[in-house]
Amino acid sequence: QVQLVESGGGLVQAGGSLRLSCAASRRTFSSRTMGWFRQAPGKEREFVAAIRWSSGRTYYTDSVKGRFTISRDDAKNTVYLQMNSLKPEDTATYYCAADPGVVIATTPDRYDYWGQGTQVTVSS
Repeated sequence: QVQLVESGGGLVQAGGSLRLSCAASRRTFSSRTMGWFRQAPGKEREFVAAIRWSSGRTYYTDSVKGRFTISRDDAKNTVYLQMNSLKPEDTATYYCAADPGVVIATTPDRYDYWGQGTQVTVSS
């Protein structure tokens, strides 16, 4: 079992920045890959970014490349999502998730553990 707790969401103006945090209760084979997803009202949950604990390899969806950065702090068992140059279309509930797979996955069904979500609202 892995518990995930997100924090750092809020309201920001377009062009601003936020940093989301995801604290994992522990690191096990169940959390080889850590991912961030987001879900806007009336839309499906979509992949944002992921990172492998062991190698630090990262992967981003095209719409956030160059603006968002995913990173990890091994000592704190925490994954971060630094979001810069935010746009109104980034508004969503952001979820942290853990995947035991050995290949970075971009679909929600591959992830076994989820946090409760944190709201990000970007005003125009």
